[in-house]
Amino acid sequence: MAHPSRCILAVDLGTSGPKVALVTPEGTILTRTRKSVSTHFLPDGGIEQNPDDWWTAVCEASRELLDAHPDLRDRVMAISCASMYSTVVPVDAQGRPLMNAILWMDTRGAPYIEDITRGFVKIQGYGLRRALVWIYLTGGIPTHSGKDSIAHVLYLKHERPEIYRETHQFLEPKDYLNLRMTGTFGATPETMLLYWLTDHRDIHHVDYHPRLLRYAGVDREKFPPLYRTLDVLGPLQADAAEELGLPAGIPVLAGTNDTHAAAIGAGAVQDYDAHLYLGTSSWISCHLPYKKTDLFRNMASLPSAIPGKYYLANEQECAGACLNFLRDHLFYGDDALDTGPPPPDAYRRMDELAAQAPPGSDGVLFAPWLVGERTPVEDPWIRGGFFNVSLGTPRPALVRAVFEGVALNARWLLEGIEHFLGRTLQTLRMVGGGAQSDLWCQIHADVLQRTILQIEDPIWAGVRGAAFLAAVALKQTTWEEIPNRVPIQNTFPPNPAHRELYDRLYREFRNLYRAFRPICARLNGGGS
Repeated sequence: MAHPSRCILAVDLGTSGPKVALVTPEGTILTRTRKSVSTHFLPDGGIEQNPDDWWTAVCEASRELLDAHPDLRDRVMAISCASMYSTVVPVDAQGRPLMNAILWMDTRGAPYIEDITRGFVKIQGYGLRRALVWIYLTGGIPTHSGKDSIAHVLYLKHERPEIYRETHQFLEPKDYLNLRMTGTFGATPETMLLYWLTDHRDIHHVDYHPRLLRYAGVDREKFPPLYRTLDVLGPLQADAAEELGLPAGIPVLAGTNDTHAAAIGAGAVQDYDAHLYLGTSSWISCHLPYKKTDLFRNMASLPSAIPGKYYLANEQECAGACLNFLRDHLFYGDDALDTGPPPPDAYRRMDELAAQAPPGSDGVLFAPWLVGERTPVEDPWIRGGFFNVSLGTPRPALVRAVFEGVALNARWLLEGIEHFLGRTLQTLRMVGGGAQSDLWCQIHADVLQRTILQIEDPIWAGVRGAAFLAAVALKQTTWEEIPNRVPIQNTFPPNPAHRELYDRLYREFRNLYRAFRPICARLNGGGS
C-alpha cells in the first residue's frame, strides 16, 4: 500500500460499536477496522451502554490499525469523531462517567416531557404557548416519545437525583470521546439538538437560551460550552495518545453527529442533495438554506455540520435492527431453533433467501416499528411484526418482507421530506451497512420510485465524512470538492414493472399503522 504524506484518524461511533479508519484528506480509506460494544436492555424502556466500552473499543481499533501500518503513525494530522446522538453521558468534574450512557432508544423520560410541554390550550398534545416559543427559537420541540436527550436528563433529575446532583456536565458520545482525548468539555450545536435548549434563529450564533432552560427546569452549568464543528477542540493529551498508539499533540476536531457525518461522507453536501442511511436505524436527509418547522410531521430545519446551512432529516428507529432481530431470535441464538452464535455470513444468507421470494413477498407485510417510532409519526406505543402470514408462507417471503417493510417505511419518510421541501428528490445516495446489499438497494429504488446511488464502501460513509470535516477545517479540501471525491459503486433505477405492486402495498402498509395504532396503545400502556 502506497501511503500519502498525511492522513486523518476518523471515528464513527454507532450503536453496535465504533468504526475506525485512517483516511486521506481526499477521502480515500487507507485501512479500517470495527469493534463491537454491548447494549443493556432494562425494564420500563431502559437501554444503556457503558461509555468506557466505547473508549476501550476506539483505543483497541486505533492501535490495531497503527500496529499493522506503523509508518502511518507519524502521518496522522488530525483526529475527527462522529457518533450517534440523543445519548446522554453524565460525567463528574474529572470527566468520569457517573453511570452508563442512556441510549437514544431509551424511553424512560417520556412522562417528564409531558410535564414541561403541557398547557391549557393544546396542539398535537403540546401546550400552545410553550410550543410556539420552542418552535420559534429552535425549530422544534421535545418529543413525547422520551427518546430525546432532554428526556434522559429529566429522567435522571427526577428518578436518579443523586446522579443529577453529582453531574458536572451531560455529554453526547462524541463529546465524551473528545473529552477523553483532550481534557476539554465541549459540544457542537448538532450534538445539543435534542436537548432543545439552544436558539437556532441565527445559524451562525447558536447558544443556550435562558427561557428554554427555565421551561425544562435544568441548570445551565450542567451543559458544555458550544464550539463550531470545524473548531479544533484541543491537542491530543499524552495519556490518551498512549492508549490510542499515537503521538501526543495531534489536533482533535470538535466533530459532529453520525447523521451529519454520513451525509458528508455520502457526498450529499449541496442544498437538496439527499442521502438515505440504512443501518441499525434509517433516515433520509438533506441540507437546505432556510429554517422551517412541520410540527404535524415532527420535522424541522436544524443546525448542520456545514457552516451556514440547515439540515433536515426524517428517521425511522429500526431498519437493520429488524434483520438483527430476525437473525438473533428466529434463525440463530440461544432461544432460536438453531442455537449458538450467528454465522459470520448470516446477512449474506438472509440476502440470498430474500432474493428467492418474488416482489411483494407473497402479500406478507412487515411493520418495522419494533421500538416505537419517532418520525414520520411520533408513537412510542406502536410495535411491529408480520401481517398476512399463512401456513404456506415460505421463509424467503418472511425475510424479503422485512427488507420491503423497512423500504415501505422509508417511503413514508420520503413523503414527509418532499412535502417539507416542496420538491421531488430524484436521486438518493445510499450508505450504511444495509446499502451493501444490491437487493435492498433495488427494493428501495422500486418502493420509493427514485434512483438509488449506492456509494462505494457504504458502511464507511461516516468515517469518510468525519475525515472530510477535518480536511476542510485544516484547508486540505473544500465543500465543493467533496461530491466528486465520493465514488458511486452502482446505480439502481426503479423498475417500472413493480410500481403498481408497491403503490398498493404502501397503501396497505399505511392502513396497517392506522389499524394497529389503537391496539398497540392499549397493549403497551398508552390507552384504555
